[in-house]
Amino acid sequence: MGTDEKTGGRQLLRREKRFKYGWTVFVVLLLIGGFAFAVWRAAWDEPAIDNPDFRVVIKTNEFAEVFHPAMEVSAAGGMTISFGEESLETAAGEKEKFTPDDSRFEEGEGKIRITAKDGGEITLHNIQRAYGTPSYAGVIELRAAEDGLVVINELPLEAYLRKVVPSEMPYYYELEALKAQAICARNFAYQHVKEPGYPEYEANLDDSTRYQVYGNCQEDAFVNQAVEGTKNQVMRYWGKLVTTLYFSTSCGYTTGLEAWGTEEDEASRYLKSVAVKGEDGDYEAELPWYKWKIQIPVETLSSQVSANMETDLGTIQDIEITKTGDGGIALQVRITGDKDTVMVETENKIRKALGGTGAEVVRQDGSIEPGTALLPSAFFTIEKDRETFVINGGGFGHGIGMSQNGANEMAKKGKNCSEILTLFFHKVKVETGE
Repeated sequence: MGTDEKTGGRQLLRREKRFKYGWTVFVVLLLIGGFAFAVWRAAWDEPAIDNPDFRVVIKTNEFAEVFHPAMEVSAAGGMTISFGEESLETAAGEKEKFTPDDSRFEEGEGKIRITAKDGGEITLHNIQRAYGTPSYAGVIELRAAEDGLVVINELPLEAYLRKVVPSEMPYYYELEALKAQAICARNFAYQHVKEPGYPEYEANLDDSTRYQVYGNCQEDAFVNQAVEGTKNQVMRYWGKLVTTLYFSTSCGYTTGLEAWGTEEDEASRYLKSVAVKGEDGDYEAELPWYKWKIQIPVETLSSQVSANMETDLGTIQDIEITKTGDGGIALQVRITGDKDTVMVETENKIRKALGGTGAEVVRQDGSIEPGTALLPSAFFTIEKDRETFVINGGGFGHGIGMSQNGANEMAKKGKNCSEILTLFFHKVKVETGE
């Protein structure tokens, strides 16, 4: 699933400033009252949980770019195309092509809006996703820009979630795990109602892993049950919507924001290290990614690390984890070569520094996965065995927030979505918005 690095565009909630009172005689009472007011104020400032229209920038193939050179559009029941005060209708299944120099953009002040006449979905023929050519509910808005067309899908937020959840978590996972994912996705979406990622296009976010993947998989009736079954439900920490982070698989523990070099503060204490275990031990203990091993020849690793770090280390003599964080994650690594030494900090940079060698990853069930640009996780140990570095690790992903496979294993053990979420997000409350 494409959820490993879900960091771009995510701003952690900042602490509210509280009122300070000058009367010392009532200091205790007023401090309590001031805290309660701050919590009430935080909740008041949140966007209403009322299924608003949501605007998503649809990127090019492989989610590579915002700007499209052209776009061919159709709808099974025909379309209504609106530009300024003008509109036209197409026949059922008829394709209409748009380019940035289309004269209709001038009449529409740079915008063209397209709806399906039968209320169905609109197909974008110039895009390919995992399941093929994608179709979208709601409105497709095209904007002409200097670098090409910007494509925006506008639809109710709850409808948006129906194509986010199966794109971020396999549709065949347990219902309570899918519900937990739906609530995480809803929280993330509402954060971007409050803080739009593309204000220049009046859009909340895009459909890539920079935010959360949308439309890479088709809707699924079972997943829709999870979305409907949690309608308007969100997580709050002291009355404030939480920023939801999630990843694929844990090694038995999650970690906190220190893995990204961010200091924990009062507003983000729900993102802390937890043990992902129940009465019978670690929930994910039998999963392939729970433990893994990589063996890399010294010569290969030396060359790749030098390239990754953009410095000539020569032949690597030693790699030492000099600082670990909660849960055992590597926070700082010293890499010593015969020409230079470098210090690498934060989980993503460490995984990148030691990744990209092409070395295979042997998972605990014996299955082999090809190496990628990043190590599977920063939960690992490393030692040198003659002319080979051996990395023994566990888990897959950044390790902060909810483990998706952990959620699924918990659901198999009978845990409901609220129990799942309150394990991974410290002291949050799952509430129905008003």
